[in-house]
Amino acid sequence: AKYPEIKSLMKPDSNLIWIITVMVLTQLVALYLVKDLDWKWVLFWAHVFGSCINHSMTLAIHEVSHNSAFGHCKAMWNRWFGIFANLPIGVPYSISFKRYHMDHHRYLGADGIDVDIPTDFEGWFFCTTFRKLVWVILQPLFYAFRPLFINPKPISYLEIINTVAQISFDILIYYFLGIKSLVYMLAASLLGLGLHPISGHFIAEHYMFLKGHETYSYYGPLNLLTFNVGYHNEHHDFPNIPGKNLPLVRKIAAEYYDNLPHYNSWIKVLYDFVTDDTISPYSRMKRHQKGQVELE
Repeated sequence: AKYPEIKSLMKPDSNLIWIITVMVLTQLVALYLVKDLDWKWVLFWAHVFGSCINHSMTLAIHEVSHNSAFGHCKAMWNRWFGIFANLPIGVPYSISFKRYHMDHHRYLGADGIDVDIPTDFEGWFFCTTFRKLVWVILQPLFYAFRPLFINPKPISYLEIINTVAQISFDILIYYFLGIKSLVYMLAASLLGLGLHPISGHFIAEHYMFLKGHETYSYYGPLNLLTFNVGYHNEHHDFPNIPGKNLPLVRKIAAEYYDNLPHYNSWIKVLYDFVTDDTISPYSRMKRHQKGQVELE
């Protein structure tokens, strides 16, 4: 109401189409280049290069899940494009992520709905420095399997298409380029979403390092690789605004954001989470949802 010009930022970002296409092509080139390398170099490049691309691609898919590439009037175009963007990640992800992520926005922290909330087992078991380090390393596995325990949903036809397309792509990579290229692709996803500087955003976004503050923004340089996902308070306030425009939201309405606690280093977030005995997977706000629930 105070800054109506913010509404002008609620429009698709067509640059996503070309950026994501170039990222997919870049990983295809990398898959070709690693096919004859020694195993140590396959894993080296998966960790140093592929991990950054693949984690960045998951956040590109996050943008597409909000229909930021083609707009809401072409919602299905975004779903097909998300399946295309999914290919270098190696495992089907895009369609399921969209379904659960919309619940995350509508019912943030809702018990049994928001699968971003760790399970009771995760909070109970991963409570020491070493165990929390293991939890951070295995984050992609917990994010993949947690929905099956917290909020299982019937499989949709788009998820079947996503899975068939991904498995077909993986088979083609194995057939034409070999096992090393396939391992590079899968290792890049596992390493990039585990103990990796960009993975700090998983914890930075909603873990309560300070009581009373449930969502935190990050204003460091890694936003350049992550479609500004660090502007997380801004994103939850205006999920229809593409990541490219979120810094403008902060600039326009500075008095609403500048005084909120925020981060400048995801690496420090990871370090503090692992070493601080007062922080664990339990350090989340959980709500018991009241009223009618409309799931994606």
